[in-house]
Amino acid sequence: MKLLSTAAAVLLSVAPFAVTARSIDFFNSQSPISTNGIPVKGDNPLEYCANPSGDVLEIKKVDLSPNPPLPGHTLTIEASGTLKEPIEKGAYVLLEVKYGLITLIRQKADLCDQLTNVDLECPLDKGDLVLTKQVDLPSQIPPGKYTVHADVMSVNDERITCLDARNIEFKRGSLF
Repeated sequence: MKLLSTAAAVLLSVAPFAVTARSIDFFNSQSPISTNGIPVKGDNPLEYCANPSGDVLEIKKVDLSPNPPLPGHTLTIEASGTLKEPIEKGAYVLLEVKYGLITLIRQKADLCDQLTNVDLECPLDKGDLVLTKQVDLPSQIPPGKYTVHADVMSVNDERITCLDARNIEFKRGSLF
């Protein structure tokens, strides 16, 4: 279970800097995650789910160290961006984590509750944001390919950002 919270932490850590306007039908969909292949600037495995030009959050850069993340190591996340509008209580994240083709998590989470994981809190003011966070990854992460998808929406269902981390692979014996 700690793996799931770790995967969620990776995307939720950058959630203040990245979502697409999708209906709640997201939870009823069994179609595979797809992306437009627009990479997020920086040293990371992130891609935008859709063209980010209309997003509330303009992500300037996201760096992960190490990249790719390694089981049993500390993951350092450094991100920066600019909010075009304030983020108020009621904003939310639609999160999906897959292990291969198996969906491990599909949930709607309160963004403001999740921001405490990255030492931020609502409301977030319009303007520049900078984030540095360290996450200790458990050494027991099962080997395989993981995909994480996060739609971040405002209280008014405006896209804040939408991010995918695709094919994050943990290999057996990658602890050292």
